[in-house]
Amino acid sequence: MRTLMLSSIQYRRRFTATGTVMLWTLFIVGACCLHTSESTAGENKDAKTSTKDTKPTASVKPDKDGWTPLFNGKNLDGWKSTNFGGEGEVYLEKGNVVITQGVDLSGINSSRKDLPLSNYEIEFEAQRAAGSDFFVGLTFPVKKSSCSLILGGWGGGVCGLSSLDGMDASENETTSYMAFTNGQWYKLRLKVTDDRIEAWLNKQQLVEVETEDRKIDVRFEVEISKPLGFATYQSTAWIRNARIRRLPKAKSSPKATE
Repeated sequence: MRTLMLSSIQYRRRFTATGTVMLWTLFIVGACCLHTSESTAGENKDAKTSTKDTKPTASVKPDKDGWTPLFNGKNLDGWKSTNFGGEGEVYLEKGNVVITQGVDLSGINSSRKDLPLSNYEIEFEAQRAAGSDFFVGLTFPVKKSSCSLILGGWGGGVCGLSSLDGMDASENETTSYMAFTNGQWYKLRLKVTDDRIEAWLNKQQLVEVETEDRKIDVRFEVEISKPLGFATYQSTAWIRNARIRRLPKAKSSPKATE
């Protein structure tokens, strides 16, 4: 009986000692896990901040002619891929913006808040690297609305503005037809003033339309490109040397009197 009691006491002591060790072990492990969790959370927070930090870079001073670049040539700060659904990838290659072919629309739009709404010019060069539809779908501000300049649409050759009074580039007075060669660079210039929109392809004037008393808007598919964005349709486009400058407000001409 005495031997049994001693064995019981020894067992309880061993159990108590083991329990104490286990408790201390759990405490230490828990503390380590908490520290690791806090460290990981801090790292994730930093990573999230770094990833989220895609604000436009500091404003670049205009050159002697008033031009500032739309892209910095190093990254796509100030821009984001347009979430059309089924869009292709957008990236930089040798300083050029590449919009790859998607299911339908692909593109990139500006997140800048300092864009002019009127009295400005945009210049850039573009080429259709692959595909057979529009490789330039430039959506741009027109006062409180926006409009789109299309090159190579509706099967590859239609150019014009979408939309004027609800009519697309294929059916309004800006409609024209051009043959575009894949892999060839084309220079575009767009000019928006208080009373008109003008555009040139290379040195040829492509668009000249008065906007007073006109309904200016975009097709519903590119609403998310507003206020400024580049888009393609089932085509891969390269864009380079894109820049913008403000223009002095034109003086209003007096109306003719009888």
